[in-house]
Amino acid sequence: MNYFESIGNYFLMIKKVFNKPTKWGIMKTLILKEIDDLIFGSLGIIVFISFFVGGVVAIQTALNIDNPFIPKYLVGFATRQSVILEFAPTFTSIIMAGKVGSYITSSIGTMRVTEQIDALEVMGVNSLNYLVFPKIIALLLYPFVIAIAMYLGIFGGWAAAVLGAYSTSSEFIQGIQIDFKPFHVVYAFLKTGVFAFILATIPSYHGFYMKGGALEVGKASTTSFVWTSVAIIVINYLLTQMLLG
Repeated sequence: MNYFESIGNYFLMIKKVFNKPTKWGIMKTLILKEIDDLIFGSLGIIVFISFFVGGVVAIQTALNIDNPFIPKYLVGFATRQSVILEFAPTFTSIIMAGKVGSYITSSIGTMRVTEQIDALEVMGVNSLNYLVFPKIIALLLYPFVIAIAMYLGIFGGWAAAVLGAYSTSSEFIQGIQIDFKPFHVVYAFLKTGVFAFILATIPSYHGFYMKGGALEVGKASTTSFVWTSVAIIVINYLLTQMLLG
């Protein structure tokens, strides 16, 4: 029953986020700060992981193609499909659930523990709009981060395949181009948009409604990561079934 209660409270929280908006002058500053913290602050780890995971995908694909009748361009094809369809939108979002989600939960949870949220509400401020809405707007830029992850993942695969002599540059590029379906990119960005909303709201929920002291902030961050990851995986399955099934 607690799970259903939590789900209900989560949707009620989302409704309250869009009520009684904060003045634009204040909100603009909050949004710019969240863009810096959530988007630009995450680029380094995403660039690093995307490049090397793309390389690993290319190497593993090449090592499993031991039949001389299988064309080498399949290395590029498999790398492109893996990166665009799953790695960039889904795997990166789970990483972001650990980095961004934990940051959101701990920052809001700390405000709850130190009674800063109570102070906002005493002043007549809609604390949910003040704290959560800027994060939702900032993460609208999340698809641009995923686009960078796609590019670097494929580039990392190309570098690993060519430098490791698993495939020539022309064969890898041919594999990237062959049987390309633009809808796969659209599908990836649709997933990314949904994941961005999840990354902004589920961690915020766990931080805003946490109870206790400093120790509970850490526990809330862990719980937030688990449930954000579960939501991403489940919704990934549902969207894949609806859009590609």
